[in-house]
Amino acid sequence: MQNRATLGILFLSLGILVFSLQDAVIKAVSGDYALTQVVSFRCLVSVPILLLLVHFEGGTGTLFTREFWPLIWRAALLLVGYTTYYMAFPALPLADAVALYFTVPLFMLALAPFILGETVGWRRITAVFVGFIGVVIMLRPGAGLFEPAALLSLSSAITYALAMLMARKMGTGTTASVMAFYQNGVYLAGALAIAGFFHLTGIHQANHKSIEFLIRPWVWPTPTDALLMGSCGVIAAIAMTLLTHAYRIAKASVVASFEYTGMLWAPLWGFLFFGEIPYLTTIAGACLIVIAGLFALSSPAAQENTVEAG
Repeated sequence: MQNRATLGILFLSLGILVFSLQDAVIKAVSGDYALTQVVSFRCLVSVPILLLLVHFEGGTGTLFTREFWPLIWRAALLLVGYTTYYMAFPALPLADAVALYFTVPLFMLALAPFILGETVGWRRITAVFVGFIGVVIMLRPGAGLFEPAALLSLSSAITYALAMLMARKMGTGTTASVMAFYQNGVYLAGALAIAGFFHLTGIHQANHKSIEFLIRPWVWPTPTDALLMGSCGVIAAIAMTLLTHAYRIAKASVVASFEYTGMLWAPLWGFLFFGEIPYLTTIAGACLIVIAGLFALSSPAAQENTVEAG
C-alpha cells in the first residue's frame, strides 16, 4: 500500500517475462498452423486457470460486473492488438516487428494526459526515449520497416496502449483476474469467428505472408505441438493477470518504460531455443533499456505514486 509504483513495476516486468515465452512458442509453431488455431488452443487451456484465479481473488460472482461493456471493448482492443502483432512476424524480420511494437510506451505517454489526466514529467519522457533508442540499437531495424506489414506492428502498439490505459482508468473496481477472463473469452470468440468465416468462404490462401498466417486452414497437431500450443494458455493466463494488475495499481506513465524489459528476454530465448547468438548491439541496447527504466523509477513523481485509486 505504501509503494504501489514499485509493485506495479514488479508485476509488469514479471508479466513481460512470462509473455516473452509465448513469443518463442508461437514462433516455433507458426510455420505449420494457423494463428487462429494457436490462439484457440491457448484460450481453451486458459479458461479453468483464469476461473481459479477469479475464485481466489474475489469469487466467481465478480464476473457479473457493471463494467461488462468496458471490459468487452478493452478485450476487443487487445484482440486486435495481439492478432496484428503476431501477423507481422511472417512478413517482417523479427527485429523490425518487435522494434515497432515497442513504441507502446511512447503511445501511452502521449495518450495518458488525455485519457487519464496524468502529468508526464520530463524525466519519464526522457526515460522512454532513451529506452526506445536502446530498442533500436538492440534490434537494428532495417529496410523491412517499409514493408506494409510494419503497419500491423504499429497498430498493435496503439491498441495495446489504449487497452492498458483503459485498465488504469477502470481502477480497482474490477479485479485483474476478471479483466483477464473477459480478455481470454473475447480472444477465443474472435479466433473461432475468424477461423469459421474463412472456412465457410473457402479462402485459405493469400499472396501476403501475414494474411496467409491468419487464414491458413486448421490441421491436426502433433502431440508435441499440441502441448506447445496448450502451454500458451498457462503462460497467457498468468501474464495477462500480471500485466493488467500492473496498470490497475500504478500510473501508466510510471510503469510504461518497463515494457522494454521484454527486449532483455528475446535474445536469451533466441539463443536457448533457436541457436541465435546475441550481437554486441543487443548487449548495448539492453544496457540502455535498464538505465532508462531505473531513471524512470527514480523520478520523484514515481515515488509519490502511492494509494491513489483505493
